[in-house]
Amino acid sequence: MLPDHISTEKWARFKKAADQYQTPFLLIDLPTVAEKYHELREGFDFASVYYAVKANPHARILKHLADLGSSFDIASVYELDQVLAHNVAPERMSYGNTIKKRDDIRYFYEKGVRLFATDSEPDLRNIAEYAPGSRIYIRILTEGSEGADWPLSRKFGCNPEMAVELAVLAKKLGLEPYGISFHVGSQQRHIDVWDAAIAKVKVIFDRLREEQAIQLRMINMGGGFPAQYLTKANEFSVYCQEIIRFLKEDFGDNPPEIILEPGRSLVGDSGMMVSEVVLISRKSSTSLNRWVFSDVGLFNGLIETLGEAIKYPLLSERSGETEEVVLAGPTCDGMDIMYEDYKYELPLSLEIGDRLYWCSTGAYTTSYSSIEFNGFPPLKSYVLE
Repeated sequence: MLPDHISTEKWARFKKAADQYQTPFLLIDLPTVAEKYHELREGFDFASVYYAVKANPHARILKHLADLGSSFDIASVYELDQVLAHNVAPERMSYGNTIKKRDDIRYFYEKGVRLFATDSEPDLRNIAEYAPGSRIYIRILTEGSEGADWPLSRKFGCNPEMAVELAVLAKKLGLEPYGISFHVGSQQRHIDVWDAAIAKVKVIFDRLREEQAIQLRMINMGGGFPAQYLTKANEFSVYCQEIIRFLKEDFGDNPPEIILEPGRSLVGDSGMMVSEVVLISRKSSTSLNRWVFSDVGLFNGLIETLGEAIKYPLLSERSGETEEVVLAGPTCDGMDIMYEDYKYELPLSLEIGDRLYWCSTGAYTTSYSSIEFNGFPPLKSYVLE
């Protein structure tokens, strides 16, 4: 049965294209990317959209979003060069990585980028030296691990007290303390975590204005909006309604400039990964579950199944009675098991050589795909107009 977000027409388009290529590969549906972009723009019509390039840096996606008017959240000099190749003005870019080399800060500055994220004093001083006069926004820690299938709350960010101190220091160093950012965790299903994060931001805004005469102008709310996987999430319209309500409760009818940094929600549902069944086996004659080995695994496209975090809708062309299976990848690494505790059901008629279709795999698949682990090449991708 097709997932709700894949129509029979879209499935037919995917299937026709898939028949041309040898597995494994990813198909990217550009109309779906455009649909998701317009959905974001309509849901948050007052906000700027900065696509998180790391989600999927395919050149056709970047060009398509650039043509639609998107801005871009950049995490490295390599991503910067990819986006600049599409003649995107540096004013439409943000260096959103808080962990960056001095030379990279200088490179961004030389290319015209003037908006930088930070969360520590050493990084802030590097920005002041190598990107003088730039605008900075300070990333704070959030309690976004609960409800997020892919948490991001430990490595990045600082506590609110340090955020205040960094804003004061930024002004002393000749930088413009421009705003505060947070990320509630990728594939976040608990909408109320935005409420707590926005409330923290309001306290920081008020303290800086009242105690330091510093008026921040922007909130970067990061990403977190979901793609359509097996674990249920609210409709996107509910996210919009609730988050806008949270903003109004804290900032009234005139909130600061708002930036969104979607990645997964923009491109996740545009992707269909196609793999082949390499082997089907049992570990003993009395084993209750078959092991199904696919030619994609953790190391060539499905790294977000680590810890069984992301659960993709999975399709087979076989029908009839089904059985719970263990799904694993093709490499000689014992970690290359996608799902062992969570059991997918696949038809008993499934055979070696059959194809499996992994839905909503447009985000963090090709960009995470390793280079030649066990000699397996990076995951190829093809674009549907």
